[in-house]
Amino acid sequence: MKKIIGIVAMTSQRVIGRNGKIPWHLSEDFKMFKRRTINNPIVMGRSTFDSLIKPLPERQNIVLTRNLKWKAEGIEVIHSPEALDSLSLISEKVFIIGGSEIYQLFLDKMDELYVSHLNEEYEGDTYFPKFKNRFLPPELQETYADFKVYLYKRKKD
Repeated sequence: MKKIIGIVAMTSQRVIGRNGKIPWHLSEDFKMFKRRTINNPIVMGRSTFDSLIKPLPERQNIVLTRNLKWKAEGIEVIHSPEALDSLSLISEKVFIIGGSEIYQLFLDKMDELYVSHLNEEYEGDTYFPKFKNRFLPPELQETYADFKVYLYKRKKD
């Protein structure tokens, strides 16, 4: 049985992007992201993939896009969240890595959500959907100089 896990860094205003890019560069957050997602499938939208330029190594890269003709080398393509069930996954943990539309599509399917809450505010035009009412109060996982990582677990129905 697969476990859907969101992973995101955001400001207190839920900013996650600006002009198609992450508006901050926190190497500790990138290292934490890599540590958690390595050897697991990662699901992203096409715009998020375009911002990466190439597939992330040592992960099963899956792009969710409406474009039926889109493809890229080293990428598995799906056209709906439900299509994830038809893929052969390298791990039972599946990480949802963005962007905003993809997070929204998977929000009700997420069992867990790792959030790097940034200490600083950044301007942005892309936001993480409102989510706290769907999850239990967060558990602090890690503390860094510029952010804290919290784990949110889905409320049981």
